[in-house]
Amino acid sequence: MSAIFKIFGALFCLLIISACSDNSAQQEVIHKAVAMESSDECHLCGMLITNFDGPKGEVFRKEQGENVFKFCSTRDMFSYYLDPENTRNVSQILVHDMSKMPWGSDSIDDKYFIDAKKAWFVTGSEKTGAMGKTLASFSLQSDAQAFAEEFGGKVLSFKDVNQDSLW
Repeated sequence: MSAIFKIFGALFCLLIISACSDNSAQQEVIHKAVAMESSDECHLCGMLITNFDGPKGEVFRKEQGENVFKFCSTRDMFSYYLDPENTRNVSQILVHDMSKMPWGSDSIDDKYFIDAKKAWFVTGSEKTGAMGKTLASFSLQSDAQAFAEEFGGKVLSFKDVNQDSLW
């Protein structure tokens, strides 16, 4: 009889634990890119985002709901994201797919944003962004490799980008 109580007790505990657990890991929040307006300022440096060439970034924080932090370059975006305090509070990061969007400030198109965590980045190329050196972002590794062959640089996955890659 006591074995039955132990089994029911264990099942009851599992039920309570699963009911109280945080399902956020199972429920991925997908945000749509927010349009880059001519008056938008970079969250990190304060420069007008649309005045500069190269890929841009958007960061959604867990506690900020629908608010988005916009960045004038992927370098500024990574500078923000790689701060440990920010890393753990970010729910989603978007960057431009530069295989689809021309490298120019007058051609920013919000339909070319992709999930940064699935993107490939070229660091150290001759192309520059708002703050000088930047990381060119691509949805396909082959596009990143072709860019690196043409403009120089090294291809990295999202998880391989660190502070040293930004300079």
